[in-house]
Amino acid sequence: MNGKTPGFNVIGQLAALRRYALSLVRNPDEAEDLVHDALVKAYERQSSFRTGANVRNWLMSILHNAHIDRLRQRRSLERRHDAAAELAERAMPANQDHSVRLTQLRDAFFGLPEDQRAALHLVAIEELSYQEAADTLKIPVGTLMSRVARARERLRTFEQSGPSATVTHLKIVGGTGDDKQ
Repeated sequence: MNGKTPGFNVIGQLAALRRYALSLVRNPDEAEDLVHDALVKAYERQSSFRTGANVRNWLMSILHNAHIDRLRQRRSLERRHDAAAELAERAMPANQDHSVRLTQLRDAFFGLPEDQRAALHLVAIEELSYQEAADTLKIPVGTLMSRVARARERLRTFEQSGPSATVTHLKIVGGTGDDKQ
């Protein structure tokens, strides 16, 4: 490709490579990608080209092998996706109550004062040491520890209050009609 190997005229073979690639994949964009991959491989393996050999046959062989590699890769990916889909079908959907509770817990976390939320996030989620978190927030370690303790206590109180204590915006629908809301 850089003219070092005599008889290595790749540019003159582009039309034939494109035609062959298009016949293999039947999609112009995929064919261009396939030709590109084959040319990259040819350039990388230029030293294996024997002087006097037919460059067209050599390039066609590389293109064909690149196509086979892509097919194998696609089949492997499909098998992995099928296996994942099979596992997903066997998995149970999340319990609705659990999902609601997680949403409530997330809301409780975001309801913390900003200084407590930031301190707890750095220590509990980002797993920074107290010193690293204090340096990040530019506060003393004792202040950070106090904020984390207060945030944890508020979340602990939330958790101990139970799922029904925080649901104030829901209305009971149905029932016997004795409910007055």
